[in-house]
Amino acid sequence: MNPTLDQAERLDADDELAVYRDRFVPIEDPGVVAYLDGNSLGRPLLAAAERLQDLVRHDWGSRLIRSWEEGWLTLPERIGDELGRVALGAAPGQVIVADSTSVCLYKTVRAALALRAGRTEIVTDTANFPTDRFIVDGIAEQTGHTVKWIASDPWSGVRTEEVAAAVSERTAVVVLSHVDYRSAAIADMTAVSRIVHDNGGLVVWDLCHSVGVLPVELDAAGADFAVGCTYKFLNGGPGSPAFLYVNARHHNDFRQPITGWIGAADIFGMTDRFQPAPGIRSALSGTPTILGMAGLEASVALLAEAGIPRIRAKARALGRWVIELADAWLVPLGFTVASPRSDEKRGAHVTLRHPAAESLSRTLIDHGVIIDFRNPDGIRIGLSPLTTGYAEVWHAMSVIRESARTRPAAAGSGTSR
Repeated sequence: MNPTLDQAERLDADDELAVYRDRFVPIEDPGVVAYLDGNSLGRPLLAAAERLQDLVRHDWGSRLIRSWEEGWLTLPERIGDELGRVALGAAPGQVIVADSTSVCLYKTVRAALALRAGRTEIVTDTANFPTDRFIVDGIAEQTGHTVKWIASDPWSGVRTEEVAAAVSERTAVVVLSHVDYRSAAIADMTAVSRIVHDNGGLVVWDLCHSVGVLPVELDAAGADFAVGCTYKFLNGGPGSPAFLYVNARHHNDFRQPITGWIGAADIFGMTDRFQPAPGIRSALSGTPTILGMAGLEASVALLAEAGIPRIRAKARALGRWVIELADAWLVPLGFTVASPRSDEKRGAHVTLRHPAAESLSRTLIDHGVIIDFRNPDGIRIGLSPLTTGYAEVWHAMSVIRESARTRPAAAGSGTSR
């Protein structure tokens, strides 16, 4: 059966999340056919623009330095608690907004190693996102630990049996992504965490491609630590701060390595020695990025209104729609669907593989279909349920079909994570 534009428009008409598209800043570029890269950079909210204006004019412009005591200093915890409630399945006092994903990952891995002194190995997988692999490698060099690599298939994700085979009494910490950045394969957080704990180790989860679009239940899954960015499905904006999660059972012994003044028990005491603040606030280091948090606060509020269950349901449906179109139009042209076909195993993007994917990606971007290329041969189609429509996807897939049929693609590649 040939998928039709009428079919796409009916899906849009029945979409109960379609009303939220009007909450985002319109795309003024008339050349954009479809924006399918919200899993790298989400679109800006109108409320975020309004909040930034108010912050500059009132909080910063009028209240000036008084705004620190009038609310700025507690923003990392307040937004963290709300993010934990809305999207992470985390009880209050366990999530804080801070730094970048890379810095948060460094902090949590170093803290986890300190909690498992005497153990010699850090476990991660060869297909993990480069930042995660690079940071694990760097920490191992600094601390003398050995990295044990799981040789995972990037198109199927890390399997629980691979983790079980890799961990042992030597394992201090396991670092994994919840959703694979190439294929969108979902790791079994609960099962993996249990396997690692049964061997006495700890787990740090990277949630960059799951937060805001999948139900994440950190407390229920028994997670130890987690980190993630806020500029993808959370629509926090370029450079918006990341977050980290520390399960409350580790708070008494949690010691992160970047002991800046904002993480101290008395930040204005100007004491001679660092004394960590109680609880999650000890994870902070430097001055909070107030401007960066303005957009994030608006986005978390919208996420709470829309609800993760509805967002997840649409992400699944959009993924099925992409796969249906790919099977009908693109597989006959040499494409393969690299993401899991099962809704239960697939995150919120679909990756299509093609031998000429790198050059074809540049052609698609030039023709207004904004996607990502992922080495070596993947075209990643990001599906942001609050901003992506079914007809938008139909038009994008039409451009991909015509480009593959008629246009030899030029060199180039996409950017971002």
